[in-house]
Amino acid sequence: MSRHSSHSSRSAAPCITLYDLKSASPQPWAPNIWRIRFILNYKRLRYRTVWVEFPDVEATLRAIGAPASAARSDGRPIYTLPVVVDPTRNPKAPHILSNTNNIAEYLEAAYPARPVFPEGSRALQTLFVHYIQEVFVKPLLPIMVPLSHQSLPERSQSHFRGAPGYPASPHAHASFQMLPPGPQREQAWLAVKEQFDFLSVILDKNVGDGDGIVACGHEVSYADFALCSVLIWIQRMAAQDGWMRIREWNGGRWVRLWERCKAYMDEY
Repeated sequence: MSRHSSHSSRSAAPCITLYDLKSASPQPWAPNIWRIRFILNYKRLRYRTVWVEFPDVEATLRAIGAPASAARSDGRPIYTLPVVVDPTRNPKAPHILSNTNNIAEYLEAAYPARPVFPEGSRALQTLFVHYIQEVFVKPLLPIMVPLSHQSLPERSQSHFRGAPGYPASPHAHASFQMLPPGPQREQAWLAVKEQFDFLSVILDKNVGDGDGIVACGHEVSYADFALCSVLIWIQRMAAQDGWMRIREWNGGRWVRLWERCKAYMDEY
């Protein structure tokens, strides 16, 4: 569903607001934000999206009273997306949350129907998600960061480059240079495939007790959304060079996971 679609029924009453990254792409792609979008869709919660360019993130989040998501070594706060504002339970004092994992925990506690943390799975899912964001994605960064930077509006690109008038972002990757076609790019994709192969072996351990596709038995969960968010990132930023490769890996496992999560890919 397009992010430009009209949803009059969704605007009739207070609803959750998701702050997402504005880009030149017609569709959202940032994996950490997609994890929250998946949860909102899965739990069938009403929400709308506010799109923010990178140079405006800190000012926008300060203006709404959002907490910082982290701190620099000198103690100065760091403001990042996603942020969620939930006025539905108390319109006079809405809950305002930052940090993807904190938001996920809040949504699960505040809206327990259709849980994304099946009973007894929270610790292992947390470990799984930590692996996805700290280990699994690392080989992807030299490929995906330049592609993602290229998809940003020029003002956001300038912000990351530290052009005059736009101070350099503290989150800027060391290099936005695209990997050239040839051995260097193929070596990068080989390192990515090693992580996919490893994860495929792990998920195969569920065969028999589960369907071998999702992380927790037979039903999708937060762990699957974390992984599928990375697949969305690749599909939208590297459809030909990346997604066409990955859909063939491990016997088509990742396409099957995509299909399991597809029902929760709405973009409001």
